[in-house]
Amino acid sequence: MPSQSTARDLQGNQACALGAVAAGCRFYAGYPITPSSEIAETMSVEMPRAGGVFVQMEDEIASLGAVLGASMGGAKAMTATSGPGFSLKQEHIGYGAGAEIPCVIVNVMRGGPSTGLPTRPSQGDIMQSRWGTHGDHSVIVLAPASVPEIFSETIRAFALSERLRLPVIVLYDEVIGHLVETVEIPAPGTVEVADRKWATGAAESFQPYAVTDDLVPPMARPGDGYRTHTTGLTHLESGFPTQEPECVERITRRISGKLVHHRELIESYEAAGCEDAEIVVCAIGISARAARRAVNAARAQGIKAGLFRPITLWPFPESAFKSATASARTIIVAELNAGQLVLEIERLCGGARQVESIARVDGEPIEPAEIEAKIRELSSHG
Repeated sequence: MPSQSTARDLQGNQACALGAVAAGCRFYAGYPITPSSEIAETMSVEMPRAGGVFVQMEDEIASLGAVLGASMGGAKAMTATSGPGFSLKQEHIGYGAGAEIPCVIVNVMRGGPSTGLPTRPSQGDIMQSRWGTHGDHSVIVLAPASVPEIFSETIRAFALSERLRLPVIVLYDEVIGHLVETVEIPAPGTVEVADRKWATGAAESFQPYAVTDDLVPPMARPGDGYRTHTTGLTHLESGFPTQEPECVERITRRISGKLVHHRELIESYEAAGCEDAEIVVCAIGISARAARRAVNAARAQGIKAGLFRPITLWPFPESAFKSATASARTIIVAELNAGQLVLEIERLCGGARQVESIARVDGEPIEPAEIEAKIRELSSHG
């Protein structure tokens, strides 16, 4: 008989670390930073237990550099940080995207800019997580809103990263990171662990960035005899640099095309009460939890309200959002920043619906009563 799962009361950051271990992560490099430090603390214990490696690096830049190197060496690898450290990692995120190196990067958001509010929540990294590094690049961003979801989405982050060969970011705010909830931890060995596509066939014909039907090239496993060339420069299928426009176009379109080709695998969302909703609240993280309570309260008062929560934040689940808000005349975007997610919602609505923003930047979470009051106000106007 297989061992049973175990229910444990965990902090969000602890759940992230345990999810990584369950997903097969065997290399962690990081640098302590509030409010993500518990991830590193937990990994410093769990990595040796799992036969992996934990390294505290000298800074955040070196941390992601070590993670990229470990991944190229065949290991499932992760790092974690918060706003200032996430800013420092951007160049290496671009390198990982361009060279198509699987890895997972966790960003537990805190107030900014600069060192900002180290111990207070924020959702100010929404746009940075998508566009932080320069150039056209591909990235997946997952935004869990509970401790059990941090555990499961960290596992999914590794699966997506390994299968699609690109960095995956797990993004959540300080409140979710320090919240304690009960998580069902699967028995060891029962989690389906995704693996990357390894090169097979003749070594002399291997191309590390070959165009394949699924747009994901196989990787060379160290020691298997395949020659590979890795560079941050735009490169040919052979891996060697090129500035030939036709080649640059082909390789850039393939990398970005991976996300479109595998959209069904990538996208995840929650739509609650949206079937007949006239007012839909869109939010992530702790703001989505407040929004759910506000929507339930509004429903109890006879107001047709719903919640749309992107779990896959980037690429944004556009079709699902449009379907979920088909009957809505107003969208409320609740977020802990000066207004970032609202820009994407305005783009998707294209002026066809009223878009209202609740944007809080004082280091305090948005309260359910604030969202409920906005729903009532807009309902009375209708």
